Parts: sequence; structure tokens; C-alpha cells
Amino acid sequence: MTALRVELAVPAQLLVLIGGGEFSFGATREVDEFLLRNMPADRRTVAFIPAASGSAEYAGHFGKYLQGIDPTVETVNVPIYRGRDSRRQKNLTQLLAAGMIYLGGGVTNNLLAVLRESAADLAMREAAANGAVVAAIGAAASCFGTAARDMHGIAASLPALGWIANTVIDTAFDPENDANLRRLMSVPDTHLGIGIPAGTALAIRADGSTEIVGGGNVAAFRKAQAR
Repeated sequence: MTALRVELAVPAQLLVLIGGGEFSFGATREVDEFLLRNMPADRRTVAFIPAASGSAEYAGHFGKYLQGIDPTVETVNVPIYRGRDSRRQKNLTQLLAAGMIYLGGGVTNNLLAVLRESAADLAMREAAANGAVVAAIGAAASCFGTAARDMHGIAASLPALGWIANTVIDTAFDPENDANLRRLMSVPDTHLGIGIPAGTALAIRADGSTEIVGGGNVAAFRKAQAR
């Protein structure tokens, strides 16, 4: 099988999209160890963005868990909950200084309403280009394509962050029920659909090459191109 390649629309050095899983139960341990190994040696701070869940406690629990794996790592909650938070200079500075930016899971609508086409998204892109690892889990991970599922069920899809060109992503993917992914692939100009199950991550390098981290398999569906 040919390794999956994607077309990054941003100059990220390492983007890691995690299908889901409870870190407190060890479901993402292999992925999280991979993330920590790939952080820059001189930048051991994780900037946690809680926009998808709105939870102020999420970062604290996650940070304690990461310190149990690597005591040199500090996690800071970057309090981006509303649109105005994504413009605050203090928040942007924390994103730019981090060795890893981690977007916690929750609801796609919440994250996209706050981050899409924002100053914080621009700061994430700059940090990613400068070697910071960018990681996202669950609903947050599904927002890095060109469209994402509307978890409120109002629209068929929502315009997403667009870090991966012409691509849609379905997390917590179940190969026995791919209806959500196929529905997303009906969005115009979508060429690739990626399904990532819980406990599994797709790591994407700057050249578009990928690596699967964790125990599952990642599904990829390509739409036939008109000639």
C-alpha cells in the first residue's frame, strides 16, 4: 500500500491529528509519547487551547498527565473561549513561544466560531512553521481540513481551518459506518477524505508525508478526478 500523502496549505513542520480517546485511561499514551519526543528540545511548554470544549480544567488535567510522562514539560492553558480571546496579545505570545500547541476535543462549532480566520490561527501557523508541534484531538482534529461536520446538525458542514487542502477529516472513525465521512466528501472541491479512529493519530510532515501513530488504521478515500 502506498503511504498516504496530503497537501498542506500551511508550512507546518509537524501536524498531528488524533482520532480521539481518553488520555486519563491511557488510550492515547503512544500518541502522546510521540508528541513529546518531537517537541523542540529548547521549548518544553505545551500551549493548550480549550476552545472546542470551553473547559478551564481540561488543560490542568492534561498537563498533569503529560508531566507524568515527561517531567520537563509544562502545560499552560491559553484562555481562548470567545472571539475576542483569539485577538489578545498575551494569548498570541503564548502560542508563538510554545514547543507544542494542543487543541483539546469538544465541539467543532465552538472551535471554528472562535479560531477560523483569527489572529490565533495565524499565530498557530507561524508557530508551526517555526518548528512547534501542532496537535489536535477529536472534534478539534476534524477542523484542520477544508470543511468539518456541523455537530449541532444545522448545516451539512462548516467551513474549517483549511490547513490541509481539498481534504475533509472524520474523527472517532468507524469503518463499519462511514456515512459522516462520505457526507463530508460531497462538499465541493473535496478530493480526499480521511477517517481517524480513536487511539490513533495521523502525523503529517512539512512535505505532506504521513505516519500513523497508535494502534488503529487510518482510512483514506479519494474522489475520482474529472479529466
